[in-house]
Amino acid sequence: MILNIMKLYDWKFWYRNRFSSYKKIWKITYSKKPSFYKKTFLPSEIEYCLKFKKPAEHFAGKFAINESIRKSINESISFLDIETFHNKSKLKIKLHKNWDTKYKVLGSISHENEYAIGMVISEKISVLQK
Repeated sequence: MILNIMKLYDWKFWYRNRFSSYKKIWKITYSKKPSFYKKTFLPSEIEYCLKFKKPAEHFAGKFAINESIRKSINESISFLDIETFHNKSKLKIKLHKNWDTKYKVLGSISHENEYAIGMVISEKISVLQK
């Protein structure tokens, strides 16, 4: 299981006992730098996050999930090959470009104060499971 904790405005995450800081990222709003968001999130994810009063909280959660997936499968997958959405308030994750034939992924997002946390369990699909 991979665990990421994102600090919304200082953008900190934890991964296997590492603590890193990426300052000022969430202070850059979508309206100021849409190119950053378009490289990281799918149009449906951007639309979902922007409909909330505090979109940074939702962007941070989605980023935490994406980063958790990327680290859990340990292969070079693009952010744009990972789609997160909600169905009846449950997080759903869809992998694109044949990644869904290689991995099964389950995840959860939670928000607390200025933090968002993304947890992922990924399983490599063997040839026998296909």
